[in-house]
Amino acid sequence: MAREYFVCHSCGERVECSGEAHPCDVLSGWLIVCQWKGPGAVDHYDFCSLSCLKAWADSQVPQIPNVFLKAFKKGSD
Repeated sequence: MAREYFVCHSCGERVECSGEAHPCDVLSGWLIVCQWKGPGAVDHYDFCSLSCLKAWADSQVPQIPNVFLKAFKKGSD
């Protein structure tokens, strides 16, 4: 029987879904995100929890460099 493995894109937790089990039972509570990259190109990401999804989403958002933020503090004096 075919086995399928799902790995959390954030923490690396891994679950196995054998041919006998339904993915909806094995992945209960998991989240799957699809990100369109262009015409016909879709990336799929699996997450074991909302915390892992949040960590991944936070890492996708560009961060403002601290040097830039410190420049505003100096100018407010």
